[in-house]
Parts: sequence; structure tokens; C-alpha cells
Amino acid sequence: MVLQIRSNGQITLPTAVRRKANLKEGDLLEVAIEEDGSIRLMPQMAIDRSQAYFWTKRWQEGERQAEEDIKAGRVKKFDSVEDLIADLESDR
Repeated sequence: MVLQIRSNGQITLPTAVRRKANLKEGDLLEVAIEEDGSIRLMPQMAIDRSQAYFWTKRWQEGERQAEEDIKAGRVKKFDSVEDLIADLESDR
């Protein structure tokens, strides 16, 4: 597929491309220039600043670890806060 660059450097993504990528008017795209000079467009989401921590690499690594722990059964369930505190104190 060949696209023409218009005034102000604009390009139009054909309808078929937008549909296949599930892109709507106003969506954000990140532009990356690859080492070979090719251009890559990647859909992005605007994230509220107060929620940005969740998407940091460090937080996501913790989320993956927590998910693995849950799947492997490395979790405990407590019937009360007192039981939780007693368990935490027994580990000291």
C-alpha cells in the first residue's frame, strides 16, 4: 500500500487499515523510526496521570509476579484482619 504525504506532512490511513487496526478518529499513534529507516505506527492510549504508575515497567513486573504466585497457589486466605496480622507477626 502506498500513501501520499499531503500538506503539513499529513497522511490518510485508508478505511480498511483503520478498521483492521480498530482505529477511530482522535485515537493516538506513536511513531517510531526503525534503524532501516522504516516508519512504524503503534496505537497508544491516553492514561490519566493518577493511573500512570500502574503501567510502569516496575509495576507491571510486580503484577506478573503476583499473577504467577496466585496461579502457583503461593497465597494465603484469611477470615479476618486479626488472622492476617497474626500471620504477619509469626513471620518475624
